[in-house]
Amino acid sequence: MTRAVCTILKGVAGNMGCVAADSDFLKGLRDLCTAEGILLIFDEVITGFRVGLKGAQGHYGITPDLTCLGKIIGGGFPAAAFGGRQEIMDMIAPLGAVYHAGTLSGNPLAMCAGIETLKLIEKPGFYQSLEQKTEEFLKPIRQASAHLKTPLAIQSSGSMFTIFFGVEKVESKEDLNFMDESRFKHFFRYLFERGIYFSPSAYEANFLSAAHIDENLKKAQNCILDYFSTFLI
Repeated sequence: MTRAVCTILKGVAGNMGCVAADSDFLKGLRDLCTAEGILLIFDEVITGFRVGLKGAQGHYGITPDLTCLGKIIGGGFPAAAFGGRQEIMDMIAPLGAVYHAGTLSGNPLAMCAGIETLKLIEKPGFYQSLEQKTEEFLKPIRQASAHLKTPLAIQSSGSMFTIFFGVEKVESKEDLNFMDESRFKHFFRYLFERGIYFSPSAYEANFLSAAHIDENLKKAQNCILDYFSTFLI
């Protein structure tokens, strides 16, 4: 008998920014849920297909009972899905008694876009190239941040990253209590006025994609470095 539901929120990104999950914690959680008959649900709305074809669960080697995915399965178009163990999915209508429906479920346009997206990211070396691009973008920014008097943390996972002002490391929500939100707002406006659009929230992750070209990444990189040298030295 399933007694409860335990959810991993977005694995390595969400309303905390980019904070990598702890492998041992996830493994312990999987073991506990199995022993106690608790469903383990991974919310991969952000991490799904972003950290790899198998999402965060593939990255950490953890198999959840259910997985939630967002519009990535529709190539960015409105879509969402969940899936998991057969005995759970068999409870959904028409096989089971649990009713589920949605206006955009199986929308042909979104599904076609999703299939084409999968074809692109399944190409050999796709994720290696994307992670290399992200590291090349962040490397000089990390190097510059090491010489700043202002506390600052740059955390990344795959193609995702967050710049936290006012703290040296973020591992929990409690760490965010010390974050300098006013500094982030100033940073965001500085970039925005120069045509660089970061996530407008200090608690979100930023994403690099295969569509980003070197010229645009260099411009963003230089703007960030200019901000550091102008306002944080």
